[in-house]
Amino acid sequence: VQLVESGGGMVQAGGSLRLSCALSGISPAEYAIVWFRQAPGKEREGLACIDNGNNNIEYPDSMHGRFTISSDSANNTVYLQMASLTPEDTAVYTCAADMFFCHFEPSGMEHWGQGTQVTVSS
Repeated sequence: VQLVESGGGMVQAGGSLRLSCALSGISPAEYAIVWFRQAPGKEREGLACIDNGNNNIEYPDSMHGRFTISSDSANNTVYLQMASLTPEDTAVYTCAADMFFCHFEPSGMEHWGQGTQVTVSS
């Protein structure tokens, strides 16, 4: 099983980015795929979850609608579209997989990617 993130980089405040999580060995029909981020000195934070097997998408209340999760079954990839970025969004963004259902508890994830850095300049 592998989860490989891409699409991170540097962007100016107000800009947008789309992150990708390429899956091998699993799919969003079998696992809930969750995006997390972790900024320096802060706890890991759940951002969005997609579970195609249960036809479910979830976001924490704190996300305020700026992030959108989606999937492409042909490419077995999960995306995180991010808009109206601010310097507070600077973090390492990581995707993870849970074999049962959507949730945002990091300790419950079975598989993790390596992460991709997003830096938002003011």
